[in-house]
Amino acid sequence: MPRKTAARTARLASIPLGVAGRAVGGWGKRLVGQNAEQVSAELSAKTAEQLFAVLGTLKGGAMKFGQALSVFEAAVPSEMAEPYREALTKLQSAAPPMSAQTTRRVLAEQLGRRWEERFTSFDEVPAAAASIGQVHRAVWHDGRVVAVKVQYPGADQALMSDLRQLQRFSKLFQAVVPGTEVKPLLQELSDRMSEELDYRAEADNQRAFAKAFAGDPHVLVPKVLASSPKVLISEWVDGTPLSSVIRDGSREERDQAGLRLAEFHYSSPARVGRLHSDPHPGNFMLVEDGRLCVIDFGAVAHLPDGLPPAHGRMMRLALDGQSRELLDLLREEHFIRADTRQQPEAEHVYAYLAPFVEPLEAETFHFTRRWMQKQAMRVSNMRGQDFRTGRTLNLPPQYLLLHRVLGGSTGILCQLDAELPVRELITRWQPGFAA
Repeated sequence: MPRKTAARTARLASIPLGVAGRAVGGWGKRLVGQNAEQVSAELSAKTAEQLFAVLGTLKGGAMKFGQALSVFEAAVPSEMAEPYREALTKLQSAAPPMSAQTTRRVLAEQLGRRWEERFTSFDEVPAAAASIGQVHRAVWHDGRVVAVKVQYPGADQALMSDLRQLQRFSKLFQAVVPGTEVKPLLQELSDRMSEELDYRAEADNQRAFAKAFAGDPHVLVPKVLASSPKVLISEWVDGTPLSSVIRDGSREERDQAGLRLAEFHYSSPARVGRLHSDPHPGNFMLVEDGRLCVIDFGAVAHLPDGLPPAHGRMMRLALDGQSRELLDLLREEHFIRADTRQQPEAEHVYAYLAPFVEPLEAETFHFTRRWMQKQAMRVSNMRGQDFRTGRTLNLPPQYLLLHRVLGGSTGILCQLDAELPVRELITRWQPGFAA
């Protein structure tokens, strides 16, 4: 992992500079008569290739940002989506691994010089490599197959450096995913990085989820066997990655995966008092018996009182068309600041929010890329009323992570093209909605 700030900044800066250079080149090609659509497709493909090359090889915060963006690829307009879809999907579960020598050094530092005695066997070739660590398959001393997660040396410095630099380029990255607020996403990732860097905290989170979902017929959380600040050892689980279901899954597999995912996210605050807050397909897979296996508990929101009832009441008021009551509640929950110069009209706020509760209007809802693209374009159209209304709204800190998780999981549902009974899930698990 390149650690020097100057070197990492130069690599990150190459993305917007490359985009600008290709745009000028594309303008020149159009001047000499080349087909505009062909030129745009070529620019998108090259930008996507560079995006993966830089964010993937840098790992750290750069790759973490890429993974967070990956769930929103369903919002990218269809005519330019394919190159980004392929590049961002790679960021969900793959990154260049560190050397075997470095891996052994980290294990010795974290588990002791005789760390190998804890295992019957240890595969030095990583099974997966992601933003801040990589996973090795091994056999524990008692014969159980385990996943050994090892953090990259220097991940802490690289993470914070990347996220600071990425915030400088947030407006340029905005073009990749229209309708997604990139700057708050980067700030929220930065705020939570210290938690993700301590694998002991992740182990505590995973143990809490594993206990709450033990024996559950729909969700599987691997048990933790041991942990240290930079190494985490848990049970190994084989399954079909959600990215594969998105790409090749049958209708039944897509619907089943979508239902399990939505049920897991909405039920966790009530069952565990916590919310898994890293929703991208690389953290989920379907096992042979149909259960959804959930991994990577580094980013978890603590909700000891469950989901906020006010959130359910907002959904209900928007669904019932009670615009005045909705506006009053938004003010009460500080979604509209008192010092906002131009206070929004009740009917405009309702028109802005109502399409987001469309999935609750019928017994089942079919989540599609087209639906998500429509919402993204609607709220990002600078000439439209929805865009102007959105600029008057505020996202309170206590709702920031919740909205990122719900937005991310909705993005995955659209990638899955899943149809599921959302209203029944919301009625059961979201306080305030049924009332």
